[in-house]
Amino acid sequence: MANYCLDFNGNPLDRTYHDNEWGRPVHDDRQMMEHLSLEVMQCGLSWLICLKRREVFKKCFANFEIDRLAAMTDADVERIVATEGMIRAPRKVRAVINNARVAQQIIAECGSLCGYFWSFTDGATLVYDGHPEGRIPVSNGLSRRIATDLKRRGMTFVGSVNIYAHLQACGIINDHHCDCPIHAAIASTATIRHLPPDGEQF
Repeated sequence: MANYCLDFNGNPLDRTYHDNEWGRPVHDDRQMMEHLSLEVMQCGLSWLICLKRREVFKKCFANFEIDRLAAMTDADVERIVATEGMIRAPRKVRAVINNARVAQQIIAECGSLCGYFWSFTDGATLVYDGHPEGRIPVSNGLSRRIATDLKRRGMTFVGSVNIYAHLQACGIINDHHCDCPIHAAIASTATIRHLPPDGEQF
């Protein structure tokens, strides 16, 4: 039987997300915005809480379509916070909307949001020494560099820990365990670059 890298605790949402999304390279701006926004909403909460509310997020945030999300107003913030099942955190809701506006600027400059993120690795998925064996940090040099740049551009709730989780989710870093079949599945289709640890914080 294959060994997986996450303890799913019998929850099908965790297992489905792990098998079909986590670590799979993302090259669609809407999906990239969704992953980034989920990290914002998750901040300080369990990931399972966000997965359970994901459909509510999609409804409230216009399915994470960047232009529609960026056009939202204070009235939309009030509506979203009042939506049943929504995480009632106005600062996070405003951050998601604000970040979509910054994403528009990034797209205008770089051509796409995905192009911006993948430019930091020249389009390669990174596998750091030690990570496939389970020595995974909460942040590293790459996530700190990207977080610093995003903050400079005006994004919020994008600290180095959040950005590291985002890089894992969208496949820029492959942190599946070496015994996990998804690790090999990603390696078979992505351009992989093996690197030593990058200024990592455990």
